[in-house]
Amino acid sequence: MLHLNCDSGRKSRMTTCFRALCCKGPPPARPEYDLVCIGLTGSGKTSLLSKLCSESPDNVVSTTGADNIRKYWSRYYQGSQGVIFVLDSASSEDDLETARNELHSALQHPQLCTLPFLILANHQDKPAARSVQEIKKYFELEPLARGKRWILQPCSLDDVDALKDSFSQLINSLEEKEHEAMRM
Repeated sequence: MLHLNCDSGRKSRMTTCFRALCCKGPPPARPEYDLVCIGLTGSGKTSLLSKLCSESPDNVVSTTGADNIRKYWSRYYQGSQGVIFVLDSASSEDDLETARNELHSALQHPQLCTLPFLILANHQDKPAARSVQEIKKYFELEPLARGKRWILQPCSLDDVDALKDSFSQLINSLEEKEHEAMRM
C-alpha cells in the first residue's frame, strides 16, 4: 500500500486507489510508503494518478490557485519517503524554466535530498513534447542529482502500462533504500 500526499489534497482517495492497485487479493505484508506528488499547474498530476487508479481523467478539474500554494509545498515534505515530480514536457519555455527551478529546489531541500525521485515527463503524446534526453539535459539532472536516486520517465495518459512501470521502478528504489538502511 502507498500513502500519497498530493498537493491538491486528494490523499484518502489516492490511498484507496493505490491500495487497490498494489494489493489485489489477500496480499502478503507490504511496506507502506509516504510519497509527495508535486509539479506545476497543468502538468497532469491529478490526471495521471486518476488514470493510474482506473478513474476517468475527463472528470478532473485543474486545481485553481495552485500557483499560489507552491510556496506551501514544503509542508507536505515531512515524513515523505519518496517524491513524484510531474512536469509538462510540452510546456512553454517559461513554464519549463519554472519547473526546472522547482525541481532543483526539491532535489536540494533538506527533507527530500536523500529520497528517491520519480520524475515524470508528462504529455509525451503532444507534438511539442520534449524527449527524455532533452529534459535530462535542460534540467541538468546528471550533475545536479549525482549521487541521488532519481528516475526520469516519459509518460502520457495514453500509456498506463508505462506509467505503472514507472511507479514499480520507484517502489523498487524505495525497497532498495529500505534494505540498505537495514544492513547498516
